[in-house]
Amino acid sequence: MKTLYLGPKYDLSHIQGIETNYDQIAHFLASRKTVAIFQGRSEAGPRALGNRSILYDPRDPDGKDKVNIIKKREAFRPFAASVLLEDAPKWFDMAGLYESPHMMYAMDCFEEHWKTIPAVLHVDHTCRIQTVTSSQNLHYFNLIKAFKNITKVPMLFNTSFNLAGDPLVETPRDAIDTFMKTELDYLYFPEIQRVISK
Repeated sequence: MKTLYLGPKYDLSHIQGIETNYDQIAHFLASRKTVAIFQGRSEAGPRALGNRSILYDPRDPDGKDKVNIIKKREAFRPFAASVLLEDAPKWFDMAGLYESPHMMYAMDCFEEHWKTIPAVLHVDHTCRIQTVTSSQNLHYFNLIKAFKNITKVPMLFNTSFNLAGDPLVETPRDAIDTFMKTELDYLYFPEIQRVISK
């Protein structure tokens, strides 16, 4: 299977908001703002892979608690990381795998990085990672790369764009409705480089 971005495609021409770019969104994330991202076709399967995701700074020691409160889910629930493919082996023991584009495997994080990315590590210092390339998801790749340029950390905290008990958002209307009833800071539409804030 080459891709899990198999959902419907939606017209975003009606979306308002302000003009933005990858660097600005990366600065928001590096400033510990929460950003929901909506783009392209939705993901098939159980994982959010950057098209219907809530993103955050993996360096924040309180990141898990902050996002769990926003999502209204249990405090013990862990999160995942989307990491640039070329950087993944420098941060995680890939256990013989070249890539993990569908976020299906938990990898050991190398001890030298434990204190750098606490928000995405489980109690045993593993992380369920999604490796990202420009050919797999260009906008997401560019955003992670912009975040890396600011922070030297080549990954983003990633969880599904939904509230506890709800399915992932599917339509632009779902995205806006969910955004407005949460404490998320920004809703980003990278295909049209627009962002909505409260």
